[in-house]
Amino acid sequence: MVKFLLWCILFVLCWPLAVVALVLYPIVWLLMLPFRIVGIAVNGVFDLLRAIFYLPVRLLRGPRTI
Repeated sequence: MVKFLLWCILFVLCWPLAVVALVLYPIVWLLMLPFRIVGIAVNGVFDLLRAIFYLPVRLLRGPRTI
């Protein structure tokens, strides 16, 4: 919603720039998609390493009591 409101303000102030932004937004989104996928994969690897690293500590603590 905020992006839409900012685009509306840009459209009122400078409509050619707003139209260019409207056309280029999907292209930029497609170019950034591989980087997002790599970021998700790297985050998953770091989560796995953290879980492996903390496993002995969790085993030594024993069962949790509520």
